[in-house]
This record gives sequence, structure tokens and C-alpha cells, in this order.
Amino acid sequence: MFLCTDETVDLASYPYHVRDVHISDPFILADPVSGKYYTYVQFPDLKRFPDLPAGRGRFFVLESPDLIHWSKPEVCFEKEDFWADLDYWAPECHLWKGQYYLISSFRATGTYRRCQCLVAPSPKGPFRPVKQTPVTPEGWQCLDGTLYVDPSGKPWLVFCHEWLQVEDGQICAVPLSDDLGEAIGEPIILFRASDAAWTGSIIRGGGVTDGPFLYRLESGKLIMLWSSFAGDGAYAVSYATSAFGDIRGPWIQQKEPLYAMDGAHAMLFHTFSGQLMMSCHCPNDHARKRILLFEMEETADGIHIINEVTGNWYGAIGGHGGRYAYSAPCIEAPCFSREPRKAP
Repeated sequence: MFLCTDETVDLASYPYHVRDVHISDPFILADPVSGKYYTYVQFPDLKRFPDLPAGRGRFFVLESPDLIHWSKPEVCFEKEDFWADLDYWAPECHLWKGQYYLISSFRATGTYRRCQCLVAPSPKGPFRPVKQTPVTPEGWQCLDGTLYVDPSGKPWLVFCHEWLQVEDGQICAVPLSDDLGEAIGEPIILFRASDAAWTGSIIRGGGVTDGPFLYRLESGKLIMLWSSFAGDGAYAVSYATSAFGDIRGPWIQQKEPLYAMDGAHAMLFHTFSGQLMMSCHCPNDHARKRILLFEMEETADGIHIINEVTGNWYGAIGGHGGRYAYSAPCIEAPCFSREPRKAP
């Protein structure tokens, strides 16, 4: 086992512990070029870092060598003449054809929320819009766009058509141009929130679809993580499997959530030592949201949780686990089964 303690890292460069990072919808990029991990936020911790710029219209990037100790946030995108000044939700960064693409949701006053791609030569930016127009359909309220590349090498945007507009929230896909700047086909509805038995009724919030993320198992099966509210009202993560390994599905839903203790918006990545990991945020209370990092097991048919390594569930666990939350902060050192740092 490898313990990530303060003695194993340069705290002057990485002063921000994972238990302190306030973040929603955490997406982790394990960058093969720099050998570091990156995640992105729209709201910096101004109490901890009072010299950072405040206000809307920015993304900040955090860097880490070990997933536990993170750098001071740095501005990686500023609005300038960009069309949107609201929301800036769920940023995620993908390495595509030698460039780094930040995909996020944006909104301006009086408009619908839309998804758009930004591009930069580095995971630290500076990012700029690929084009000046969003890639989600005109007239649709959307969020949580993610990149999927099909077996032929063609890029797609997979996103949520919001329950606020359609009640029974949808997960949709649209083919993209090679520069990820525009849609080059019509949107496809892949499934709806009510297709999964584990979601609550629409009246209780089961119409929500959030946080799609696609991953191809070593067996060749294509799965999609996504989030909604479980029957007890807690935010939850589950996944669906494409019957034929294609983005068009049909998509077969898991009968039960993967994690249902008020954590959601999950994604998968591999550490530099090859361990499959899942990240999500918990709890579904904005002021208290923190990263949860799970070591995962992959089988021919799906994925399973092995262990949560940050300890951030300790006092923030919810749903059917809520009554077991602790009032004292966790002081255990994060423990990985494999060293998460890039080998020298």
C-alpha cells in the first residue's frame, strides 16, 4: 500500500489538500505529457487564496502529482468577449489530436444553457473558444457535455437535454467536426431518466439526467456512467451498457446504482501506475462538495468499487448511509493500492 502523506510531496508547490478542495463535477485529466493530474473549477477558494480574481467568467486549473495534494488555482480561461457569463458548469479536459479541449456548459442572461468546446496547447491553458457558437442544438437547454470517440475515430458530444425543459431528462449525442467546433449531424436521444429502474419518480427528482461519461471495457463493451436521484432522494451514480458497443445503443441500464450515498457526476481515468479510478463529488450540497476518489475493479461485464481513498465520504456521506456520517473530520492518511505518481 502507498500512503499519500504530506512528507511525500512539496507542499510549497502543492498546498491544497484534496479534503479542502471545494469542487463540483470533478473531472480528472491524467496528462501523459506532463505526468501530472489536472482538474478544473469555476469558483476558487478566496479565503485560502485571497489574491485570486473573483467574479464570473473564469475557469481555474489545479495540478497534482499524486491526486491528494493540489496546486494553488490558476486562471486558465477568461471570458473577454465570449458570449456567456453565467453557470460555467462541469468543465472537463480531453487530450485530442495533440491539443487540450475544455468542454463545459455556459449560459447568458435570458438564454438557454449550452455546451461548447475551448482549446489550448496545454492543460493549463490559456483556453479559447474553438468557434463562437455552441455545439448543442439550438433551442435546447443542455448541460454536462463530454467527448466520446467512436471506433472509427470520429468525435461525438454526449450531453444532457435537461429535465427542466423536457421533464424526463435525456442523454443525447451529436457528431462533431474534427476540431470539435461544430455539430455535423442531428442529435440522437440515447435514453431517458425513466429508463432506469433505480431512479426515483419524476415527482421526486427522477427526471434528472446528469454527468454522462463513456468508457470502453477491455472486453470491448461500451458503458456510460450517468447520475440521477435514487428512490430515497439521494444523488447517485450508475451506468448503462450499449447492447452492440455502439453510441447509438440500445442502452441497457443497471438495475442498481454504483454509488448512491449522495455522490454524483462521476468519470473514470487511470493513474500513471495503471489503476482504474472513479471520481465524483459528494455530498449534493454545493457548499460542502468535495472530490471522492474510488479505486475500481473492471470485469468483462462492468465495473465495481474496490475502495474510496480520499476519506471525503467520512463526514459527508448521505442517502441510506447518512445516519452513519461522523461529526469529526477524517485524519486518516489517503491510502492507494498502487503509487499514483508518475514514475521518474
